This record gives sequence, structure tokens and C-alpha cells, in this order.
Amino acid sequence: MDGEELTEQETALYDRQIRVWGADAQRRLSKSHILVCGMKGTVAEFCKNIVLAGVGSLTLVDDRVATDEALFSSNFLIPPDENVYRGKTLAELCCDSLKDFNPMVRVSVEKGDVSGFDGEFFNKYDVVVVSCCSLATKKSVNEKCRKLSKHIAFYTVDCRDSSGEIFVDLQDHIYSKKNLEETAECKLQYPSFEEAISVPWRALPRRVSKLYFAMRVIEKFEAEGCHPGDVSIADLPGVLKLKKELCEANSLNESHIPDTLLERLVTGTREFPPVCAVIGGILGQEVIKAISGKGDPLKNFFFFDAVDGKGIIEDISVSNPKSGS
Repeated sequence: MDGEELTEQETALYDRQIRVWGADAQRRLSKSHILVCGMKGTVAEFCKNIVLAGVGSLTLVDDRVATDEALFSSNFLIPPDENVYRGKTLAELCCDSLKDFNPMVRVSVEKGDVSGFDGEFFNKYDVVVVSCCSLATKKSVNEKCRKLSKHIAFYTVDCRDSSGEIFVDLQDHIYSKKNLEETAECKLQYPSFEEAISVPWRALPRRVSKLYFAMRVIEKFEAEGCHPGDVSIADLPGVLKLKKELCEANSLNESHIPDTLLERLVTGTREFPPVCAVIGGILGQEVIKAISGKGDPLKNFFFFDAVDGKGIIEDISVSNPKSGS
């Protein structure tokens, strides 16, 4: 992302944000390449935000055919005529709409299953965001990114009903932080997704977000035979049974994962558009910080629940299993 300066057209278009984070940060954004795998309301909001911010290119991967149900929480992407999106994949539909937000950003579609892409495929990108995929795929894609010589910022995002989660892996990240009149260089080390979720529950403080545990239960339930996102109220008995087993195995009091929370997550499989906006906005902000190298990045989980209106950051790491804020 180094070496090229902003064009006159880019400087004019992004003038307001250059005044906020500077020309160097905007140059990095304009030369960055983002890969997004799995389209849903939250992800669509994120894509809209980074396209407007002026990234260099955005590649979308999702071969699922667009339906009214899939588009429920992505209103800004729905064409007025159903015939426009009939037969198109979610990636193709989103690609067509996102191009209108900022013609200077190259938006394209990649066909295929992200779990089948080799490591070199991901080497073309600076940021990889995955959603709507299995636990095994999250682990696999993260590890493929980590094995490359370049540092790729990796994110997972999931939104269910009125709640959502973001995971961040920036590997060994160096960034600048302004403190009064001085700018200091800071460093952070991130665990992989597999390392983070492998931290024993008993090693985590009591105040860790209940959403963290609830998301792991549903994630594991889906991994044992349910397609990601297809869990429903009919699966609740099985989800509660798995919760009990996991709590016993991890010496965790079952009260840390309320049955009412799990019921809400499996009942409300649709995303709330306002929650999509919140989580998609946070994810966009974090990706911009990672690319620009400016500002404190999130480490390493973020949870939001519209029921209490709280956004919580948790630092769940192998060497530092403690919550953040």
C-alpha cells in the first residue's frame, strides 16, 4: 500500500475525511484491497461504509441466490423491481448496488466456496472479513491468512436478532497513537480465532460478556450438524443440552449463559436493521483504523446487545484471558 500518492480526483472527493485522519491515512485506504465472504445485513452495512470511505477495491464472495428473506435487513441494497435481482447471487446483487455509492472503488465478485480457496488467494488482500460460515471455515481462513508473509487483518462478524459479535486478529500490529502533542508508536499482539476460543472458560473472569459464551454454544451446535444461520426455535432443546454439557466440561456455572438469551438468539434469526447499522459501523471503523495504522484498535472481541444498549470489548487471549471494557 506504499508508494503511490492520491490523485487530484481522490483528494477532492475525500477532502472532508482527509481533514479528519490525514492524507497518509487516506492514501493507505485508497490503495487497500478488502475481501468480504458472506453477505448479510450487517456485512452490507460494513461494505457501504468502507466503500464510502474510499478503499481501493472490495471483492465479495457469496454464491447464495438472493431471496426476499435474505434481503430483509439489507434495505438499501434491494432494487425496486424484483425482476432486477431474480436469479442473482447475494454477492452479485450487493456488488451492483455498492458500485453506485462510490464509482472510484472497484467492487467485484469472486465465485466459489471460501473454505476451498488456498492461501495464495488471500495474499491479494489487506483485509479479510468472513461471515455466514462454519466454525471450521473461520478457523481455516484465519490460519491461511496467518501463514502468509504479509500481515492480513482478519475479522469475523455475526449478528443474530438484536445482538452481534465481532472478532479481530491483527497478528503483530503496530500503530500510532496521539497523546496530547506527541505521537507514540504502539504494538499489540493478537491471538488467532482458534487460540482465542480455546482459552478455557474457567480461566476467564466472571464478568466476561454472556454473549461470548452464548455465541460459542450456538457456534458449536451449528458445527455439529446445523448449517450456519439455520438454527431455529425447534433446535432450542438441543442447544440447551449442549450448553449444559459445555458448562460442566468447563466448570462454568450455567447462570453465565441464561436460557432466555439462547432462546432469543435461536428464535430471532433475522437481524434487526438498527443493530446491523451499529455493528457494521463499528466494523468499518476498526478496518479503517487497521489499514491506516492510526488509533487504538479493538482487541479482540466486540459484543453489542440492543436489549441493554451496551457495546462491550473483551480481550480474550491465551496469555491474557481477561476482559477489556
